[in-house]
Amino acid sequence: MKSKTPLELLTRGWWLQAILLVVLVLQIEALDAVRDWVLGVGILLYAPLLIRKSIDRAQAFRPLTTKVLALFLIATVALLVVHSIAGLLFGYTFLSAGAFHLLAGFTLLVDISEHTFLKFYQNMHPALAFVSTFFGIIVVGTGLLMLPDATVNGISLIDALFTSTSAVCVTGLAVLDTGKDFTFLGQVIILFLIQAGGIGILTFTNLFGLLFRGEKSFKDIIFLTDLISAGNLRTTFRNLAKIIGFVFAVEAAGVLLIYLASPETDLFFAIFHAVSAFCNAGFSTLTNSLYEGNFRFNYALQLVIAGLIISGGIGYNVFFNVFAVVRFRIHRLLHHSIGLVPKPKKILVKWDINTTLVWRTTLILLGAGWLLFYMLEYNNTLGEHGFWGKIVTAFFGSVTPRTAGFNSVDMTAMLNPTIMVYLLFMWIGASPGSTGGGIKTTVFAIATLNLINHIRGRDQLVFKWQTISHTVIARATTIISLSLIAIGLSTTLIVSFQPELPVLSVAFECFSAYATVGLSLGLTAKLSVASKVVVVVLMFLGRVSFLTFLIALVASIDKRSGAGKMIFPENNITVN
Repeated sequence: MKSKTPLELLTRGWWLQAILLVVLVLQIEALDAVRDWVLGVGILLYAPLLIRKSIDRAQAFRPLTTKVLALFLIATVALLVVHSIAGLLFGYTFLSAGAFHLLAGFTLLVDISEHTFLKFYQNMHPALAFVSTFFGIIVVGTGLLMLPDATVNGISLIDALFTSTSAVCVTGLAVLDTGKDFTFLGQVIILFLIQAGGIGILTFTNLFGLLFRGEKSFKDIIFLTDLISAGNLRTTFRNLAKIIGFVFAVEAAGVLLIYLASPETDLFFAIFHAVSAFCNAGFSTLTNSLYEGNFRFNYALQLVIAGLIISGGIGYNVFFNVFAVVRFRIHRLLHHSIGLVPKPKKILVKWDINTTLVWRTTLILLGAGWLLFYMLEYNNTLGEHGFWGKIVTAFFGSVTPRTAGFNSVDMTAMLNPTIMVYLLFMWIGASPGSTGGGIKTTVFAIATLNLINHIRGRDQLVFKWQTISHTVIARATTIISLSLIAIGLSTTLIVSFQPELPVLSVAFECFSAYATVGLSLGLTAKLSVASKVVVVVLMFLGRVSFLTFLIALVASIDKRSGAGKMIFPENNITVN
């Protein structure tokens, strides 16, 4: 067997790419003069191998998407090679420094991902893969935000980590001004991180990984089915395509409506806020979010963003079920009334129990929040608005604490009763399978129904003539307990680190972080390094779910944790 040369070993692995990525993101003044030269030489070393692998993919695999992705990668690498040769030999560069760094970072990350993520979690527990991938994209985002051209005045490691975590976890808490402290490149990176975190980076990673491998084994399909909670194996990839198509379709409509509602802004403003709103991220290029200038009186813009927030927080499965029911009923109506349309293949398509529970809970929370905000803040933060403005702003104030993070009023001026309502709404959050966070509407609904059930003295929890299993109730109870533990412990730690901070503001910050909301009472910029670390961990646990994190932790420690289940005798314990 022919031994490989050191250069082949270096380029076939991911060490060279990792070294180049470190050189790219390190903000050391001594590196500025040689950064592009080192990157150029490194790209020339491994570009032929990367292009060859991409050509092999394009030729060998059937899916059109694979060919398009491979060709795009080839074009990107070729552009970097030409740019590097022109710069090294002739001192001429046709790409700007920001464009070169961004393309180089993208190419390096794609190649490193192939050697790590796509092979690393193939034999992992789905929960561990989910947590690991979110952690990986946060680390990648931290590196990208530390690019020399991503910020105006540079950024520290902790601030880059905080911003990356907030973006990937679609939280919206910001220690820096997104519009002023980040360049256009930095804002694009944040936008990418929001989209990746909102749509679920595993959806992209697994889909692209399977496409690049060119084969879909039964194990791959089982893995993806578990990750996206698909109904069955046959619909797994169809559901992936539906999710991605649905996300981009709604965001595209949002871009158009935001652009029409705020003609004084540019297209990037519309794109950034459409993605941020649908992903429930709460990031804005405006210093004071929608409270900035006359934006707080732009009620059409507020309604568009509120619609995007609700769409992103309602859950993919709910929309798909609604679409299926509406399509079936229209088809059946046309068949009976006109007769030209063939009889529907299915006898009946109905609302599933999850859809009913989600939309009922969502409507109750939106209505209650709308009414409470209107009454409590009528003569306070709503005082500067007219009748229509009060109604719209109160509605927006009801929508945004449901994990969105935008604000159209002065948060620091809100009354304490309103803040307490916000704490409850932030804690509940959005619906499962959505871009939002919190304990989720279904968990809150099940806990409430279970409470009423016990008050009535009933053993079975029945909703819509169906019994909700004790396993689901136990999981809901566990999620609630873990959320309160995480928020309570984090609040205690931050108050211990910075005793001068108001406890209510700290608690608000922790509720906002864990529920991935992004609202703040002006505290984020005042956090110390230790407090920022606590909030970073809290945002991460809130996004991946504390329960999922613990399951992943146990799975990584005990490989036999899911095997050999035993049934033990039951007994009663006094709990009242």
